[in-house]
Amino acid sequence: MKSLAVVFPGQGSQTVGMLADIARKFPEVETTYSEASSVLGYDLWKLVQQGPVEALDQTVHTQPALLAGSYAIWRILGAKKKIRPVLLAGHSLGEYTALVCAGALQFSDAIRLVAARGQYMQEAVPAGQGALAAIIGLDEATVSELCSKAVLVSEVLTPANFNSPGQVVVAGHTAAVERVITLAKAAGARMAKLLPVSVSSHCALMKPAAEQLQKLLATISIQIPVIPVLSNVDVVIYQDAAAIRDGLVRQLFMPVRWVETIQKFASDGIQHIIECGPGKVLTGLNKRIVTEIQLTPTADLASLQLSLETALQTG
Repeated sequence: MKSLAVVFPGQGSQTVGMLADIARKFPEVETTYSEASSVLGYDLWKLVQQGPVEALDQTVHTQPALLAGSYAIWRILGAKKKIRPVLLAGHSLGEYTALVCAGALQFSDAIRLVAARGQYMQEAVPAGQGALAAIIGLDEATVSELCSKAVLVSEVLTPANFNSPGQVVVAGHTAAVERVITLAKAAGARMAKLLPVSVSSHCALMKPAAEQLQKLLATISIQIPVIPVLSNVDVVIYQDAAAIRDGLVRQLFMPVRWVETIQKFASDGIQHIIECGPGKVLTGLNKRIVTEIQLTPTADLASLQLSLETALQTG
């Protein structure tokens, strides 16, 4: 039997119409979205299926949409194959999904949390003042050094996501991000471009949002996970509720250490990783991090069926 881990995607994996083919076969999808809609007060499934894309891409909507979609797929995997992963992790927002699936958070609480998280993030930085950029082809140390060169005294600019070897996302004030793009191209980056996201996540600009989130988290019941969950911030397994609250707060203004997360999976003997949720972003990143681990997404009916079949061979 192979050792199985499951990972959950974050923002950027959403598309209008996602999971439609799966929903036609598995009622768990619309049931899960209905539960989320009752918390949110609007029809989340209708938004996901009909858009408009501009509304779905607003982080206050994107976050619950992806959490619900990933949790629905988790329910399908569990109901059909009784999968038993030994480790879970999620990319940024996906960490909330991991904690739900591990029994640490109630689904309804998590939906309320991520909707508020999205609102806090949108309010933390006025439109146009923050930006994200992807830099491909330079190592982490070089990107960090370029951020230091590009930023002015009054500005924020830091690595936000260490996604895969040679792929780093930076976040901060828009002018500083634009400067580091120029520097990265001059330093030989294969690509350096702004991302279509106005929320400068995982940098110090998110500290006001983190303060609000900390207050909300204090009101939420959190249990010890029944399946180990790796923290984005420290790449260690959460041990108790206090650590989870602390990690989720710091996650907003600290970088996502995804490369180290997947390397940790490999060193722990994981042989199969299922990306549980919409899109195939994490599967693509993971392929660049490890070569010895089997990777399967669940973004559509065909890939979900493959994951269901391979799950039979996993522990």
